[in-house]
Formats: sequence, structure tokens, C-alpha cells
Amino acid sequence: MTSYSPSLARRLALARQRLAGPQPPANGSGLMEVARDLGCLQLDPIGVVARSHQLVLFSRVGPYDLAHLDQLLWQERSLFEYWAHCASIVLTEDYPLHSPMMRAYPSGDSVYRQRAREWIAKNQELRRYILNRLRREGPLLSRDLEEDGLYPKAWVSTGWTSGRNISRMLDFLWIGGKIMVAGREGIQKRWDLTERVLPEWTPRERLPEREVVRRAAQRSLRALGVATPRQIQYHFTRGRYPNLNRVLADLEAEGRIKRVEIRDDGSTWPGEWYIHTDDWSLITNHSITQSLNHWEPRTTLLSPFDNLICDRKRTQQLFNFDYTMEIYVPKHKRKYGYYVLPILHGDRLIGRVDPEMDRERRALRVNAVYAEPDAPKAAGGAVAGAIEDLAAFLGAREILYNSRRVPAAWKRSL
Repeated sequence: MTSYSPSLARRLALARQRLAGPQPPANGSGLMEVARDLGCLQLDPIGVVARSHQLVLFSRVGPYDLAHLDQLLWQERSLFEYWAHCASIVLTEDYPLHSPMMRAYPSGDSVYRQRAREWIAKNQELRRYILNRLRREGPLLSRDLEEDGLYPKAWVSTGWTSGRNISRMLDFLWIGGKIMVAGREGIQKRWDLTERVLPEWTPRERLPEREVVRRAAQRSLRALGVATPRQIQYHFTRGRYPNLNRVLADLEAEGRIKRVEIRDDGSTWPGEWYIHTDDWSLITNHSITQSLNHWEPRTTLLSPFDNLICDRKRTQQLFNFDYTMEIYVPKHKRKYGYYVLPILHGDRLIGRVDPEMDRERRALRVNAVYAEPDAPKAAGGAVAGAIEDLAAFLGAREILYNSRRVPAAWKRSL
């Protein structure tokens, strides 16, 4: 069995994540290149810096015009919003990989699925009302819809969704494939019937479950570079890989994937590790296996929800980087900050930046910069360049550092 070092595994992951090697162009075709390799871009409403999916693309192509992304989403319809490993932007060409969940939802044995089925059944009048309004008047914002006179059975939860009956039904209709996001007004979604949102060229074949898992598993593995079955299961269409081990065995027998081992200082990492044979040449390619100066690494900032680090256990194992979101941590208990961006430098995560965009002043405020204990002292200039790139992407006219909260080794650059 072929053995790889953790460094080589990291470099393959970064190459497949488009975070090393030739940078895609900062236009529509470049954004589609990235979307194809990643498979999905997680959505999140927090806009302290920028929306997460916008940051994920920025980390790979550099500053770009958001109009290019809007064109792909709302005019060309090459991308659409759906549930991948979380609420995400996915590729329209991958519709056959997502439509099985649409057809099946909300079947399943989980407590949540059972609750959803029961609630939908008791609120058919609300369901019909929403679909009829969209059919007659769509696309509509959720605030355009009213439940007055319908007397729905209230959705009860322990979280922020409790009592939000219109929003809950819209979400259930969305996951069930009856409606889609046809556009946005700020962060507000414009809903419409699916048949009016998807372009005519959308592939609509109904694939057998095994074929769906076969294709999705390969998409997940290729996006990860090297991965264990658990990591494949956790990525792309998270949790939607029935009989994955059997599918992986078939792919291995066909020569589509290979088993490898990760060896670190003489010890082998536990678990079964796989690489896709289409990426075999990347591992043996001179540009990846040689020193940092020859494999086109980058220094950039990553969204907290970036595809590279969304699996926190894998991030800890592969990069020795412990990352936790502190959004819900009381301010006085936060270790790093509200919305902290990890710093990627070459094949390492060397620190974190706590930024905030002041849109009224058009200033990027850098509340703090943190360096990992083993971060290279010479990386200060590259980190400053990455922050300047972020400011350019956000349209900031100035960068305001808190000089008391930057690493001493990087202070001259920052």
C-alpha cells in the first residue's frame, strides 16, 4: 500500500480545494470551476465580514465582482440553493444527486422527520395556500405570505424557528423540491415553484440509489483529496450515503479509487484512507511533492464555514488546528472573537484574524490577529497581503488595525 506523509495529504487536499496551484480566473467561469471542484458552498446569514459562500469563493479566486455569482445563480441558473452538507449553493448539473432527497422528504425514522410529517399533514391548508399564491403571483418573499384566517397548528421547537409557521412550511416545501429560491432581496429569499426556477437543460434522470451514492462518494472524495469513509460520509451530501462501505469496495475493485496510508514519524494513522485514481497524477506531480516554493501555495483567509475546515475533526487531524466558532459564546468568554477567519499559509493553518467590515465608513476593522505557536515569523508580510486582498474584495478604503492585538513577530508588517 502506498504511504503518504501528512504534509503530502494536506497539499493534495489544498490542490483539490483550489487553494493551491494555478488560481482560477475571477469571473463566472472561474467561479464555476471552483463550484464544480467543491460540490457545494455553504450558506450562512452572518454578514459581519461577508456572506460565507462569498468568502469561500474569494479565498480561491481572489477579489471578484459579486455580479458574476448573481449571474450564475439568478440568470444562467447554473447554480441553485439546496441542502448539501448544510443549506448550500449546489450545481444544477448535479440535480440528479439531490432530487432523491426531494422525492423522499420528509420520510425517515428520525424524530424530526416524524414531527415534520405530522405537522405538514395537520397544515395542508397552509401548504395549499402557499403553493397557490406562488403559482398565481410568484416569486414572493416570505413576508408577502400571511397565515391570517388559516389557523395553522403552530410549529413548536426549542430554537428560533418556534411559531414561524410560514417559514417552516416554506422550508419543508423547499427541501421537498416543490419550491426553490428564485432570487434574493438582501438576505431575504424570493420563492417560486421549482418548475419555473430550474432551466430546461437541467438533467432530470432518476438514478438508482446505488448510483447516486457512487457518484456522490466520488465527488466527496475528490473534493477532500484523501479521506476516510467517515470523512466522505460527512462531506458534500452529508449523511446521504447508504451502504457506503459496499460502494467504496466496488469502486476500489473497479480501480476508480485506491487505498493509501498516512504515515507520520513511523506511525500509521488509523482508519482506511482512499484517494481517487483521477488524482493519482497530482500526488506524483513535481509541483506538489517539491518544496513550498515550487507548488504554488497561497496565503489567504478562510470563512469559518469553508469546505476545507467544515469537518472540525478532520481539520484537527490533518492540520493540527483546533477551530471552534464562538458566535454563541458570551463575549467575555470568547478566546479569539465573534467571526474569526483562519489564516492559510502554504500547507498550514498558521493563525486567525478577527475582522469586521464597517460598511458606513468603508473600513475593514481588524480587531485582532493571532499566530499559532509554530507560525513562521517571516509570514507577517503574506498575512498582511491576505488582509489587504480581503479589504479590496469588500470595497474597503482603509484597514484599521488594533495594534495592541497583533503578534509581536508580525507587528512590523501589520
